[in-house]
Amino acid sequence: MTLSSSSALNLPFPDLPNHCDVIVVGAGPAGSAAAITLAQAGFDVVLVDQQAFPRDKICGDGLIPDAHHALRRLGLLDAVLARARSVKHVGVIGPRGGRIDVPGTLAVLPRRELDLLLCTAAVEAGARMFAPVRFVGVLEDGAEDTRRVVGAQLRSGDATHELRAPWVLIASGAPPQALLAAGMCERRTPTGVALRGYVRNPAMVDRITELEVVWHPRMKRGYGWVFPGPDGAFNIGVGVAHSHAMGHRSGQTMEDVNLRTMFDEFVQVHAPARELLADGVWVGELKGAPLRCSLAGAQLSRPGLMVTGEAAGTTYAFTGEGIGKALETGIAAADTLIEGRHSDWPEAQVRATYEQRVRALKPRYEMYDKANIVNDHPWLVDLVVWSARRSPSRLRRMTGLLEETHLPRSLLTVKSWLRMLFVHS
Repeated sequence: MTLSSSSALNLPFPDLPNHCDVIVVGAGPAGSAAAITLAQAGFDVVLVDQQAFPRDKICGDGLIPDAHHALRRLGLLDAVLARARSVKHVGVIGPRGGRIDVPGTLAVLPRRELDLLLCTAAVEAGARMFAPVRFVGVLEDGAEDTRRVVGAQLRSGDATHELRAPWVLIASGAPPQALLAAGMCERRTPTGVALRGYVRNPAMVDRITELEVVWHPRMKRGYGWVFPGPDGAFNIGVGVAHSHAMGHRSGQTMEDVNLRTMFDEFVQVHAPARELLADGVWVGELKGAPLRCSLAGAQLSRPGLMVTGEAAGTTYAFTGEGIGKALETGIAAADTLIEGRHSDWPEAQVRATYEQRVRALKPRYEMYDKANIVNDHPWLVDLVVWSARRSPSRLRRMTGLLEETHLPRSLLTVKSWLRMLFVHS
C-alpha cells in the first residue's frame, strides 16, 4: 500500500449514493477498521468524516500490544511498523525518580499518518470515503415502539443528503455531537482531558528511547509522557483522568484543571522533558482534546445502529491509551454484522452479540479505573517501582498486564499493597 492512493479519499459530497449496506460515521481507527473488515467481506460501505484526510488528531500516538494484534488482523501491521518507531519498554517513573522499564511490543506513529494509512486501506478494500461531511442525524422508520434507524442525514456546507442503509456505525470519537444526533449519548462531558505537542530534537533520539510515563505531586491527578516517534520527533504531553467526574474524592472540578500549567510543571520535574524542549523545535503547537473512557457514556446499540471506538468510551482511564481498543471494537462491530448476514440472524441477536463482545472487555477497564488511585497518590508509583525491582515475578506480571496475558483481579487492594511491601515473590 502507498499513501499516494489517498487521492481516492475525500470524494465530493454530490457523489454520495442514495443507498449502501453500512454507513460508518468517523474515519479514525474504529471507523476505518470496521470499514476495512466490512468491505473485504463484500459489504457496500460508505465512510464519512467531518475532516478531509490527511488531518491531525490529538493523541499520545502510542501503539501498545492490543493495537499490534488488531493491525495484524487487518493486514496492516507491517505497513504501520515500516513508518513507526518501534519501542521495547514502557518506562514507569515515580516522583522520587525511581524507574522500572516494563517490556512490551510497542511503537509510536503520529495519528495523522496512522489514520491516513487506515482510511486508505478502507478505500482500497472497496469502501467509499466522503469528507468533509457532517453527520446531522439518523433516518428512522416504523411505529413508535418498533422504530428503527434506516440511514443518516449528512451535510456539507449548505447542502444536505439522505443516505439509506440497513446499519449505521457511529465511530465519531470523543466529541459528543454525533452521539447526541443519533440519540445515543448518556454523558455529554468527557471523562478525561489531555494536552500534547510534537518537538523535533534529533540529539535526543538516543537519550529518550522508551515510552516514558511520569507521575509527580506537582501534576495533580494526572501524569506526563514523552514518546519517541519517527524522524527525531517526540510526542510530549500531559493528561488528567476523570477530569469531569462527579463527586471526585479530591473535591476538584474541571475548572481546577489547567493543562498548560500542568505541562509546565511536567517539564520542570522531568529532566528529559526539560532537555527535549531546551534545544528542540516545536512542530505545531500544544493542543488539547477530550477523552471518553471506561466503556461509559453512550448506549452501544439501538435498532439499525451501533456505537464503537472512543464514542463508546474505549479509552483506558488510567493511561489514556485508546487506539488498540478502538480498532478492536471496530472490528468486533464489523465481524458481528458479517456473521449476522451469513447466519441470517435477527437484528436483536446481532445487537446482543455485539454488546456482549464489547462488554467482555469491561473487567480490564474496571482494573484501569482502580489504578486511577495512583493519579491521586503519585507516591504509590515509587512503591510499585521498588516492589518490581525486588521481585522479577512482579515485573513479569506487569508485562503480562501490558500484553493482555494477565489480568490481576486484586489490583490495588489493601492486600495487594501490603504484599508489595512484605512479600518477596
